[in-house]
Amino acid sequence: MIRGGTGGKTPQKHGLRFEKRTDFATVISGIPGYSVRDDCVIFEGKDVAKLYKKNKLYSKLLGPLGVDVTKLISKKLLPDDAVLVLVNKTLYIVETKFQTVAGSVDEKLQTCDFKLKQYKKLVHPLGLNVKYVYVLNDWFRKKEYKDVLDYIKSVGCDYFFYELPLGYLGLPVPHD
Repeated sequence: MIRGGTGGKTPQKHGLRFEKRTDFATVISGIPGYSVRDDCVIFEGKDVAKLYKKNKLYSKLLGPLGVDVTKLISKKLLPDDAVLVLVNKTLYIVETKFQTVAGSVDEKLQTCDFKLKQYKKLVHPLGLNVKYVYVLNDWFRKKEYKDVLDYIKSVGCDYFFYELPLGYLGLPVPHD
């Protein structure tokens, strides 16, 4: 497992490998011992995480637990994936950004600090921690992204290339 955005194209032994348009539920379901049922991540028969994609963060987590979003933030954020890891009570906001030409994604990477703060406001009433992480493709390894990648780390967000290590999320690693 490689931490801090230094992973490569080859699959790592205990990482969630992402491709363009692949969501968390699909990726984790492909790991031995894991399954997903009704947005619940199960490892060897135990619930280990809950998944909240896009609007489900509001309809399945925040709303049912009495969080009045309109009093906390002025505009909804819709995460690619939000993973609530039960053992560490941390909500991981996972944004997958795959680019092949220069465009708007360049600027989107620079918004992680603001979005992290907004998500923290949303889950503060629930006593949850929040981590904001990008899964990127090789386009962002170019030297012109060095400052942006440094910035992402400097504001307490993270990034990885193509995969997300299970250990980073605090999820169980399958036995060899």
